[in-house]
Amino acid sequence: MSESETCPLCSGRLVNGTTTFTVDYEKGVVVARHVPALVCDQCGEAWLGDDVSTKLEALVLEARSHHRQLEVIDLAA
Repeated sequence: MSESETCPLCSGRLVNGTTTFTVDYEKGVVVARHVPALVCDQCGEAWLGDDVSTKLEALVLEARSHHRQLEVIDLAA
């Protein structure tokens, strides 16, 4: 992360951190904890990188294809 990365919402500083990502789809919910993200030190908004987004999308598609009602994933594990 470069020193100049700022939050597009409030112009706060983006720092490395984690967030919780939740998807509520028709028949279930997927919750991913400890998701790596850039987090604004002012407003708390989290921004995901492309690689993390791709991984989360695959996890949601897998949960949907197996008709899981609740899937909780810890990305730190």
